[in-house]
Amino acid sequence: MEGFPQAVGGIPVVSFETIGSTNTEALARAHAGEKGPLWLVAGRQSAGRGRRGRPWVSAPGNLHASLLLVDPALPAAAAGICFVAALALHDAVIDAAHGLAPTRLKLKWPNDLLLDGDKVAGILVEGTSPAPGRLAVAIGFGVNCVSSPALTDYPSSDLAGAGFPLSAPALLTALARTMPIRLAEWNRGAGFAAIRAAWLARAAGIGGAIEVRLADRTLAGTFEAIDAAGGLVLQRADGKRETITAGDIFPITG
Repeated sequence: MEGFPQAVGGIPVVSFETIGSTNTEALARAHAGEKGPLWLVAGRQSAGRGRRGRPWVSAPGNLHASLLLVDPALPAAAAGICFVAALALHDAVIDAAHGLAPTRLKLKWPNDLLLDGDKVAGILVEGTSPAPGRLAVAIGFGVNCVSSPALTDYPSSDLAGAGFPLSAPALLTALARTMPIRLAEWNRGAGFAAIRAAWLARAAGIGGAIEVRLADRTLAGTFEAIDAAGGLVLQRADGKRETITAGDIFPITG
C-alpha cells in the first residue's frame, strides 16, 4: 500500500488496501505458523472492531495497524500489554506530532488515548493459542489521524483537526520506535510496576468522579488508582472499594 514501508524498526510490515480486520489477520497468521513480530496495516477495515465487539469506523487516512507478538509473556502477565501499548502510542504521538504539549494527551483506562479530553485513538489487544503452550497476541491500534466518527458514545476528535497533521505512515514509524522501548521496560511482565507508574502519570480522571458501565450494571464513584494487576480501583460513595477488570468509564461533571 502506498506510503507504508516494507519494514519498520527491523520488523516486516504487511500492507492491505482493504481488509476485514488487521487483528483477525494477525491471529490467523499466528495459527498458520507466523512467529512474529509482524506489523499489519490497512488503508481501510471493513470489519474493524473495538472492545466488546463494537464496530470501529476505519476511515481512509487514519492509522489501522496491528502488531503480532508470539509468546511475549506468560499468560498470567499478558494482560499488562494493553498498558504497554497505550504508553508506546502516547510516546509516539508526542514524538511525531511536533508542538503537541504532553499534558494535552492523556490515557483513558484501560486503553484509549485522549486529546484535550476527546478520544483520538483506541487499542484492542486480543490473544489466541496457536499451539499448546503458545500465546499469540495481536495489538490493534486505531488512531484518528485525519478524521473522527460523528456518532460515538464518547466525544472524539482527530489529530489534524486539532492542528497536528500526522500521516498514518509517519505515526507507524514513530510507534515502531517507541513500542520496543516500552516492551523492554515491561520485560515480559516483570517490569509492570514501572509501566503502571508511567501510565498513572499520564492518566485521565485519577481522583475524579466517574461512572463505570459494566455488562450488567453501572457504578459510580471516585477513580482512585489502578492496582498491581491493572484493575481500576473505584471508591464508592458508601466507602467501599471495588476493583473493576473490564468496563467503560465516563467522567461525571457538575
